[in-house]
Amino acid sequence: MSRVRPVPGGRAVEVEPERVEGWIARFAERHGPVDVSVAEAEVVITAEDGATATFPTRGGTSVHEVVEKLTEPRRIGLVLVRLGGHSVGVAFGGQVEVSATDRKQVHGRIRAGGWSQQRFARRREGQARVALQAAADDVARVLVPRLAELDGVVLGGDWQALDVLRNDRRLSGVFSKAEDRVLDVPEPRRTVLDEAARRARCVEIVIQDTRATGPGADRMDTGEGA
Repeated sequence: MSRVRPVPGGRAVEVEPERVEGWIARFAERHGPVDVSVAEAEVVITAEDGATATFPTRGGTSVHEVVEKLTEPRRIGLVLVRLGGHSVGVAFGGQVEVSATDRKQVHGRIRAGGWSQQRFARRREGQARVALQAAADDVARVLVPRLAELDGVVLGGDWQALDVLRNDRRLSGVFSKAEDRVLDVPEPRRTVLDEAARRARCVEIVIQDTRATGPGADRMDTGEGA
């Protein structure tokens, strides 16, 4: 599961809230003196060399206050879906409180042509519908009754599978609370859900730096080794 993902013009990294201030210090070491602007919705860090880093806030007028707010425990809904498998849960402070995980058989694609391929494709489509319906049912059962308790929802898995769930009217309230990011996760299992709960606490920092390239740059800006 990657904690770095590409975004237009740069990349986004996941940083535990307790490490954000240290991450900013290391960003300044690499890019030169920084100017930090704390707005109502986000923090914008602009370095001497033109690199920028931004991340959302939940209140505060200084970086220290922002970090304090970000470290406060929240109750988060988790929806992880890949074709054939899903794991849904509620986590508080990075620990899963309630969950549902299931897997349905969905055959892979085949290259053979002719009637047999068409029959196989129809069977696969039917299996996919069953799997995604089961995922939607579990989201409705686990998260919808608890919507009022949730501070937000974090999604993970396959975009296309999530879009199918997004079109389910029962789940409109769940997706209205969803963050923009979608976690990159393998086949959802309970252990994957536990890791997603820990990742959901992280602050996603978007870095835009056209000069820095290569794995070393990513490693530096994720704050590894802190």
